Amino acid sequence: MILAIDIGNTNIVIGCIDGEKVCFVERVSTDLSKTELEYVMAFHALFELYHIDRADITGSIISSVVPPLNNVVRNGLEKMFHHVPLLIGPGLKTGLNILMDNPAQLGSDLVVNAVAGLHYYGAPIIMIDMGTATTISVVDEKKNYIGGMILPGVKVSLDSLVNRTSQLPRISLEPPKKVIGSNTIDCMKSGIVMGQAACLDGMIERIYDELGYEAPVVATGGLAGSIVPYCKKKIVCDNELTLKGLGLIYHKNMEQKG
Repeated sequence: MILAIDIGNTNIVIGCIDGEKVCFVERVSTDLSKTELEYVMAFHALFELYHIDRADITGSIISSVVPPLNNVVRNGLEKMFHHVPLLIGPGLKTGLNILMDNPAQLGSDLVVNAVAGLHYYGAPIIMIDMGTATTISVVDEKKNYIGGMILPGVKVSLDSLVNRTSQLPRISLEPPKKVIGSNTIDCMKSGIVMGQAACLDGMIERIYDELGYEAPVVATGGLAGSIVPYCKKKIVCDNELTLKGLGLIYHKNMEQKG
């Protein structure tokens, strides 16, 4: 069993993977002020919650878009399990053919999602990750990662709206009763939820136009479940996509070492 960790700007996604089965998916807040010990305590609490023996963890792997936390989390895991975790980055084999102007600039989370998308859904494939930012990645029919888009995340958009207007209240991410809102809160809910859903539909349509063919779409990330159900395009929600990608990359590199 391996421990897979995806460090994002807002949350750290944590899961244990046994073979290709994800045993659990949980999130803790990304906090640059936390020490190695505090992260170790958070991980330990999750193992107790899910009745997992630390002795069963044979390895670990990390993807991160928050470089200042890389060594903090790596050192914490090394103290906890007495092995050095793998970190997605240069020198680690992914098997992904990246056709970007500068492949090294591609975020590790997008690499991991693409690896999982190809393995579980095939090519071509469009992957949407809805976190602090909403990212869209495209793999063509020849299994090449050809690029994508970066949009303001759902909560980033909502926070910006509220912070820059004096009379709009903070709201929860719930769907409105109808698209045409009849009060301020429902108008905001419609704009955020339905507006984001319409944005995804429109971006997918434009991707189809540029590719010249359609492709399956899979979405992941903490906010996907709040938006994807209101899209008109068929989008599969896979909350485990990133962790499954980490598992695939871990085993690929361990096999090569063996």
